[in-house]
Formats: sequence, C-alpha cells, structure tokens
Amino acid sequence: MTDPAVPSEVAPAPVAGPRRPRPSWAALAGTVLPLYALDQWTKSLVVRHIEWQGDIPILPDHWFDLVYLTNTGAAWGMLAGKSTLFLIIAVVALTVLTVLHRRGAFASRWAGAGLCLLVPGILGNLTDRVLRGSVVDFLSFDLHFPGAHPFPAFNVADSCICVAVGCFLIGSWWEGRGVAT
Repeated sequence: MTDPAVPSEVAPAPVAGPRRPRPSWAALAGTVLPLYALDQWTKSLVVRHIEWQGDIPILPDHWFDLVYLTNTGAAWGMLAGKSTLFLIIAVVALTVLTVLHRRGAFASRWAGAGLCLLVPGILGNLTDRVLRGSVVDFLSFDLHFPGAHPFPAFNVADSCICVAVGCFLIGSWWEGRGVAT
C-alpha cells in the first residue's frame, strides 16, 4: 500500500524552452558582407570627394555634416597612435567570436543580431587600419550641448559596433528576466 503523503514518482525537473539555433554561416555572411561593403564604400567616397579635415554641411548650423577625419585610436580618439594595438585586439576579437559562434554562444535572437552587427564593425575598422593606418570617420553631429558640441565623428562600422552592444545588452536584460529571446 502506498502512503499518499509520499509521492510515488519524482516530477522531472523543468526543462528550458528550446533555444534558437545560432545564426548560420550563410545568415552571418548575408548580413556581414553588405554592412562591411557599405562601410568600405562610404569611406572610399569620403576619401575621394572630401578634402582631409574638410566638411560638407548637410543640416544648418552644423547639426549634421559629412567630414573627412582619421583616427589612429579608439572611440573619441582614446589611445591615439595605437593602431597596432587595435589591429591585434580586432584579430583576437574576431577569433574569439568565431570560436564562440561555433560553440553555439549566440543562440538567442538578440545575441545573433549582435554578432551579425559586431563582425562587420570590427572588419570595417580593421580594414582601415591595415590599408590606411587609421580609421576614416565621416559622420559628424553637433547636438549643441556640452559633451556633444560636436559629437565625435564616426562611421558605419562604429555604428554597427554600437548597435551590436545594444543588442547584447537588450538580450542579456531579457534573458535575465526569463523572457524568451
């Protein structure tokens, strides 16, 4: 006779919902290649058509200008003159991202999107450092308040990297809340 106070079977542990497969190499290439090409094409247009340190006003009062600036450092010119360091960091980052991708680390929708944006960003700026010795920046916004008067110039690759970081943060936030991504 069984005792009703003692369960006869142990309930199985809850199983997490199915994870989405990581982005395929084809999906990565379908995003990475066009964004990388856009970055390199826009930079080549800037180099050919804008005088170095010149600008083309797009919106009045310099709210938005196309400029031709170069940067041998990181964001906002930090660590200027350290292009070799950033070459090494870029190669290591691409290697780590490849290994993590192969191990399935980018299975969530947000992580996959972040990866698809981070890779062309890294590749675009890496290409500049290899071919030109510095990164070409050409998008300049002046928001007319301290800290953004003007905002440091940037490019398509920089934009990809920033949006990728946003995707990783949003994905982490949602996963931390237990929401399927």
